Amino acid sequence: MPRKSLQNQAASTIKERIAKAMPELTSSHRRMADYVLAHSFRAATMSIDELAEATGVSVATANRFARTLGFSGFPAFRAELVRGFESALAPVERMRSELTRKATCAEVMAASVADNLANLEAIRQSLPTEACDQIVAAILGARRVLVVGFGDSGYLAGMLAHGLDLYCPQVQSLAGIGGPAHGVRTLFRLQPQDVLVAIAFPRHLRDSIVIARKAKERGARIIALTDSPTSPLAPLGDLSLYVRAASRFNATSNSTIHAVIEALCAAVARHAKHSVKSAAAMTESVLPWLMQEGRNE
Repeated sequence: MPRKSLQNQAASTIKERIAKAMPELTSSHRRMADYVLAHSFRAATMSIDELAEATGVSVATANRFARTLGFSGFPAFRAELVRGFESALAPVERMRSELTRKATCAEVMAASVADNLANLEAIRQSLPTEACDQIVAAILGARRVLVVGFGDSGYLAGMLAHGLDLYCPQVQSLAGIGGPAHGVRTLFRLQPQDVLVAIAFPRHLRDSIVIARKAKERGARIIALTDSPTSPLAPLGDLSLYVRAASRFNATSNSTIHAVIEALCAAVARHAKHSVKSAAAMTESVLPWLMQEGRNE
């Protein structure tokens, strides 16, 4: 029998217990059972009070429902329901934990800034010299550089493409309005001299991984910009840059990733031929649109 995913294993266990207990369930417990079966992920994010309110039962009834299914209580029931959704639920759980502590708006903002500072200092101290050199050389030596990322990584992909455009012959972000289908359509033109920079962070989106895999099959060189060697993108990278982007309020800190993207673009600019000439030409071209002190036009 095919091995089920962790999500399906967790859901199957709950479903089997509910199915077994269903003939003996009270009307209130049946209402809870129907809700959990129809909204397993949503139920996994809820506290006992929230689930009781959503199903119109008391907290005591919710606890009895968990025990009826063979659990010691609601915490054990929820732990089983969460199993397999850990990665997706991690930001929710961190937020839930943060909300148990009192904090002013300024303190929350300061904590978020502190997360970014800690991330960036860890990155600064551990940047792999050889890998960084190889990544910059691969980008500057490519016939064409494609950048892919979706969801939050779509914005980051656009920032990277914008930053590289001045120094590379041809740069294209695949995170366009056409979505993943647009990215797939582009792959048939790939050649071994091309580089695909794939960006994927928790929560990892399948589309970015699929496109990176297809690009690799076409012979393109893959640069993986991701969170760790356990990322689903990591095995596809010919070159990889791992970015610590921890955040207590979000799935990842996009500010940290953006800072690393700016740093990568700075390294490319530093080692690109004619970088000063290119920057000067670009500045001249946008000069008519810039506000200049002392001039009223």
